[in-house]
Amino acid sequence: MKNFPVFVAVVSAVLFGVATPVSKLLLAELNYFQLAGLLYLGAAAGLLPFAFKKDKLDIWQIDRKNFLRILGAMIFGGILGPVLLLMGLKMANASSVSLWLNLELAATAVLGVVFFKDHLDLKGWLGVSGAVLAGVLITFHEGHSGILAGLFVAIACISWGLDNHFTALIDVLTPSQITFLKGFFAGTINFAVGVSLTTSLPSLEILGAAIGVGIFSYGVSIVLYIIAAQILGATRSQILFASAPFFGAFFSVVLLSESISLIQIVAAVILAFSILSIILGTHSHYHLHDELEHIHMHHHDDLHHAHGHATEHRSSKHVHMHKHKKDKHAHAHYPDLHHRHDHKDNSD
Repeated sequence: MKNFPVFVAVVSAVLFGVATPVSKLLLAELNYFQLAGLLYLGAAAGLLPFAFKKDKLDIWQIDRKNFLRILGAMIFGGILGPVLLLMGLKMANASSVSLWLNLELAATAVLGVVFFKDHLDLKGWLGVSGAVLAGVLITFHEGHSGILAGLFVAIACISWGLDNHFTALIDVLTPSQITFLKGFFAGTINFAVGVSLTTSLPSLEILGAAIGVGIFSYGVSIVLYIIAAQILGATRSQILFASAPFFGAFFSVVLLSESISLIQIVAAVILAFSILSIILGTHSHYHLHDELEHIHMHHHDDLHHAHGHATEHRSSKHVHMHKHKKDKHAHAHYPDLHHRHDHKDNSD
């Protein structure tokens, strides 16, 4: 049982990784928008049992700030990101696209520095540089068509980087609720656009296969990752989940009979070290929290939610009305996509 969360994190990575080569197969029958929509609708279906639990905040009672964050996550992460990825996947080998997907972590880190008042140390910047170098090497492997394909995937990763930051700032919904909303609304929009672009609908078998990939590779994968992260912590679980693109490359060989070149192997090694550098890079800064009373999602290991209540809530992330006392403290943490701060209102 001690290794159970590790196993869960790896299974999550495998499920997510296999989505790329399987999506390559489905693109022979579906256009970009149809497939993107079905994948995210599948994710919403997979998360439905977890999105509406007892004692959770009513998802329809959302303030303007959080509504805009959800909207941004939906537009960039749910609508643009998957369509751009599939456009790149149509033009390039699934193995290369799988490895390119590691650019999401680098994009998230850089966007954090530029727009979200985050910081990167030397390890972080070395990791970002390594990820970009690996991406360039993979582009050379793909030839002329790889330039456009790599550009599409890179923009998709930037879109998901913005999605990561918007999502991390949402403090009134659980991860399952956020992903369900994004999957349902963005999936519906993309699928509707895809249907409008064609004169015929795909077969029920193809529709079922695409939704099935969404359920397992996006929905179940996310649930398993959250379970692992709650036990292992964000850093260790992310290190394990970062293996997903490498599993994607492996399944591209198995399912699509693609070959792995020496350039891809070199790029994969560079990416592995780059991922570790980005995840293990730390930063520290002070936060001043004014006294206020409000409702939002929180847990009790963040230095300023120390109030007491029922035992079952002490170690889990939860929602209720509480009051902050004025406090100043330092955070020293990893750029783990789950620890972001909204400095404008001095609340975490």
